[in-house]
Amino acid sequence: MKMRALRLTAWGEPPAPAEVERPTPRGTEVLVQVEAAGLCRSDLHVIDGAPGSLPYRLPFTLGHEVAGRAAALGPDADGVAVGERVVLYGPWGCGACDRCATGRDNYCDRRDTLTWHGAGLGRDGGMAEYLLVPSARHLVPIGDLPADQAAPLSDAGLTSYHAVAGLRHALREGTSTVVIGVGGLGHLAVQILRATTTSRVLAVDVREDALALADRSGADFGTLMRPDTARVLRARTGDAGADAVLDFVGTAKTLELATGVLRPGGELAFVGSGGGCLTVSKPGVLPPGFRLSLPFWGTRPELAEVVTLARSGALHVESERFPLSAAPEAIGRLRRGQVRGRTVLVPD
Repeated sequence: MKMRALRLTAWGEPPAPAEVERPTPRGTEVLVQVEAAGLCRSDLHVIDGAPGSLPYRLPFTLGHEVAGRAAALGPDADGVAVGERVVLYGPWGCGACDRCATGRDNYCDRRDTLTWHGAGLGRDGGMAEYLLVPSARHLVPIGDLPADQAAPLSDAGLTSYHAVAGLRHALREGTSTVVIGVGGLGHLAVQILRATTTSRVLAVDVREDALALADRSGADFGTLMRPDTARVLRARTGDAGADAVLDFVGTAKTLELATGVLRPGGELAFVGSGGGCLTVSKPGVLPPGFRLSLPFWGTRPELAEVVTLARSGALHVESERFPLSAAPEAIGRLRRGQVRGRTVLVPD
């Protein structure tokens, strides 16, 4: 039986709609009927990849943010029931190392030897009517959570949660946290900070509508990125500087702002993949004693915690829905920076 899918067939070329065989689950595999698949900038990085820059073998179906319903099980599958609604844990490691065994596939010890990094990242993903998942360990139940809310949690929500979790020890009462970039990840980071810490949240973006989104998400203060933004933010912290900064953009300018507003001994989470870099030297211009983290995605237990937050009402994904057939339009809007929050594709 055939199904529709959005396939990457050539590096640097737009993905193409195709009809492919619907997979049949074997062994521990689970076939998921897709209800929604998120689209994010990392998909653009994959599409735009130069030949040889990624270890993935073409062709494959895009889509690593996926929510749906278990439709069929392989004979050895367990941990999920047919009909159960689930969200996908997207990073797939080797499945054999200690980190994968504890649900930390995002930091798989054998990551550099694999020809995939997960669903839609070298393996067929969820921009299709069905998705074949290697094991139920990559699935988290969502109950009655709407699919367009659940799908973005698997990356935008999880990555933000993981980044905040790494800083949470420093975010006690009276501290300040700066969130740079209030898009698909950033607006969820603001909500996660409000739900899991007592830190004041200061938001920065280049777009007025993004600051409005930050305000709706619970930020205490928002400001456009300008030459004097570091001074403005420092004034909001009593001139001490921010205790933590989450940079969801990662350009040279945003990293300059991040280090310029961070107080000595502060925490910087470098999340965005905007091509910026930090030069570390001692002595140098970086805040003395600051700690740098490079969070990547998150763990399966953390995804379960994110789902719990969303089901409690503490997290709401601001999203725009497109039918899968309109994926080229959605991709174009994302490239032009015209997306508010997260883009979600749903089967026609």
